[in-house]
Amino acid sequence: MPPSILFALPLIVAATFVPAYDTQAGLPADDLPRPTPVQLAWQRAELGVVYHYDLHVFDDGHYVQSKNRRTPPGDTNRFAPTELDVGLWVRTARAMGARFAILTASHETGFRLWQSDVNPYCLRAVEWGGGERDLVAEFVRECRAQDIAPGIYLGTRWNAQLGVLDFRVTERSPVTQAEYNALIEAEVEEICSRYGPLFELWFDGGAFGPDLGGPDVLSVVERLQPDCGFYHNHDRADARWGGSESGTVPYPCWATLPFQGYVRFNEELARDGFRLLRTGDPDGDVWCPAMSDAPVRNHEWFWDEGDDDKVRDASELVDMYYRSVGHNSTLILGLTPDDRGLMPRRDVEGCEAVGAAIADAFARPAGHGAGTGDEVVLRLDGPRAIDHIVVQETIAEGERVRAYEIDVREDGAWRTLATGTCIGHKRIHRFDRRTVDAVRLRVLAARAEPRIERLEAVRAGD
Repeated sequence: MPPSILFALPLIVAATFVPAYDTQAGLPADDLPRPTPVQLAWQRAELGVVYHYDLHVFDDGHYVQSKNRRTPPGDTNRFAPTELDVGLWVRTARAMGARFAILTASHETGFRLWQSDVNPYCLRAVEWGGGERDLVAEFVRECRAQDIAPGIYLGTRWNAQLGVLDFRVTERSPVTQAEYNALIEAEVEEICSRYGPLFELWFDGGAFGPDLGGPDVLSVVERLQPDCGFYHNHDRADARWGGSESGTVPYPCWATLPFQGYVRFNEELARDGFRLLRTGDPDGDVWCPAMSDAPVRNHEWFWDEGDDDKVRDASELVDMYYRSVGHNSTLILGLTPDDRGLMPRRDVEGCEAVGAAIADAFARPAGHGAGTGDEVVLRLDGPRAIDHIVVQETIAEGERVRAYEIDVREDGAWRTLATGTCIGHKRIHRFDRRTVDAVRLRVLAARAEPRIERLEAVRAGD
């Protein structure tokens, strides 16, 4: 690790420390945007995975997204995993430290991985499993058995089998727009009603609502899955894409946007390299935290034969964790089951190494505290060598801090270690080993009285 402190902004210099809010009354806290219970659970989960699985995993060609969206995939009987082990999929996620997992129950081919009563283009149509297997059911059951929250990814924007592009039927579609919309609504009802409570429903590329000529999926989700995260349409977005598929967001990354939902605002969001998606808006009045996503295989969301060398090094994935979770974002990593139905060994080993490295980095807390107001002091039990400091706001009451300073006491003297702006759910500072006996968080500016849920110092490893 380089000698400079990582992930810290330039030092904020102030001759006199004066909080930017009235310490007696504060600003009107009721005016602060706050997460819903669903959003709060999603942010606290911090790390999840998404499994991409579809018919083209079993063909001889390389996955090309633009082609896959437009070319009917052909014989469904190619879907024939010989050693399917969904338990291994979920164990891999658990070993990495994931708290939730999402399955692509439908993707761009239009093929469905469940026993649909409304769409024959599903696992009913294959010889594998006698046409009776339901991969969604097996996945959800395995997640619950391993204490992983299950979620489902549904594709409505593209459907190669039905000739749908960007939500719209085309000249080669065998259905009308109204028929396609009704089909999607019925499929979402199946997913929402058959498999118990779900953690998140992820609509790839969003979901057009009725006012834009699309299906009404939001009302189905809200009726049948009231505690499920919804990602996303222009009326509701419980989270936002972080602006890239790098698994990272820049710092600062605020959990608020200036508008509800965001499909209709694509032009504004795309400006300056998706700046608003990447950073959020500290003055925004809608809670919409960032998701950082990336495939474990660079840059392959689906398994292709001969791509084992694309598995990212554990150190790169650990760095993603620091620059996503440590930047107030939730990290979702893509896993790629192969044509046997197994997680490839190299991927499994890489995920295990990531989980072990992250767990080890935070396994030796030197002390933690909490507090309200412009200063929180954590006194350690004597001098301790530390290399991480973790700060968390009580985000159930909104993001209040706008600027802060972290000091450490070394040899009886306070020294500034790091400064920052956004804390949010979690801000992680890592640095070269320092021997200190106290840590102090000073809030330099805030929108309302600061509420610090956790200030933690972590002992350095050997």
